Amino acid sequence: MKNIIGKAVLLASALLFSVTGTSCSDDNNATPEQEQTYDMTGFAKGADVSWLTEMERGGIKFYDANGKATECMKLLRSIGTNSIRLRVWVNPDGGWCGKDDVVIKAWRAQQLGYRIMIDFHYSDTWADPAHQTVPAAWTNYTFDEMKRAVSAHTTDVLEALKARGVTNVEWVQIGNETRDGMLWNDANTAVTGRVSKNAANFAAYVNAGYDAVKAVYPQAKVVVHIDEGNNIGRYTWIFNELKNNNGKWDVIGMSLYPEDDNWKELTDNCLANIKALSKQYNCNVVISEIGMAWNSDQAEPIMKKMVKGCKAISTCEGVFYWEPEVYNGWRPANYETLGWGAYTKGAFDNNGKPTAALNAFGAE
Repeated sequence: MKNIIGKAVLLASALLFSVTGTSCSDDNNATPEQEQTYDMTGFAKGADVSWLTEMERGGIKFYDANGKATECMKLLRSIGTNSIRLRVWVNPDGGWCGKDDVVIKAWRAQQLGYRIMIDFHYSDTWADPAHQTVPAAWTNYTFDEMKRAVSAHTTDVLEALKARGVTNVEWVQIGNETRDGMLWNDANTAVTGRVSKNAANFAAYVNAGYDAVKAVYPQAKVVVHIDEGNNIGRYTWIFNELKNNNGKWDVIGMSLYPEDDNWKELTDNCLANIKALSKQYNCNVVISEIGMAWNSDQAEPIMKKMVKGCKAISTCEGVFYWEPEVYNGWRPANYETLGWGAYTKGAFDNNGKPTAALNAFGAE
C-alpha cells in the first residue's frame, strides 16, 4: 500500500527561500535567492508536533544550529523530517488539539510538503493505556449511538481537513495506545469499548472509524496503535481479538520509549516484533511514537538504530518522534491542570535547538 498519495503531490519538492543581504559593492547587485529542495517521499521520518500552536501562543521560539529563529516545521524539515503527526481530541479545554487547531497545523504542514498522520483519541483529553475516557458529550450513549459518534466525529474532522485543501493525509489512527481498547464505559458492558470486557464493541468502534476514514480519504491507511512495541504479547492479544471480531485495519502502530538502561534490549525486541507482526497479520507497521530523555547520551544511537533498523524492514513505514519540539521545562495548560511535570523526552535542548537525536532523520 505504498505511494498512496498522488505522486504529483508527494514528488513536488518543498521549497525554502532564504534571502541574503544586498551587496555593498558599487554595482549594488543583490545576491540571488537560494532555493533548496526536499525529498518528502519514501520512508516516513516523522514528528508529532501537536503542541506546536500552544507553544507558539506562549511565545516559544525555535532555533537552528546557528541560533537563527526558525519556524518549527521548517526547521524539522531542514534536518530530514518528511512527515507530521497530529492528535485530535473531541472537545478539549482551551481548544488545543480540537478540530480547528488540527486543521491549522495540518494545513501548515501540507504547505511545506509534509505527509500527515491524524491521530484520533476519541476523548476530550489524553487517551493512553491507563486512560480511555469517553468524551463528556458521549457519556450516556448506547452502543449504536457510540458507533455513530465515532463515525460522525471522524468524518467531521477529516472533511474539515479536506475542505481546507489538506490532501496529504496518508495515515489515520483510530484510537491512541489502545492496549485494552478505547471508549471505556465500564459501568455498562454493553457499551464499553474495553477489550477485556467486550472485544466485539472495540472492533465495532474501530470499524466505524475505519469506514469513515475511507469515505473521506479512500487511499489513507488506517492505523490501530498499541504501546510497548517491545512486548509482542500486547499486540497478538489485541489484534487476535480484532481479527476474531472482524475488525479492520491497514497498519499496526507502535510506541517505544526506551531508557538508558534497557534500550538495547527494547530496540532489538521491537525490530523483531515488527517483522513477526507483519508476517502474522499480513500488514505493515509504523512506529507512531518514540522518545527518550532529551539530554541522554544514548538518544542519538537509539534513534540511529531504530531508523536504520526500520528502514531495513520492507514492511515498516516509518518512525515518528513524539513532541520533539518541547524544551526547557515547557508544559501545556492541561499538564498544569493535571499536576503533571514537564515532558522531558523532547529532542530540542534548553536553548531551543534540535539535539543529536534527530540526526538519524538526516542520515542516508
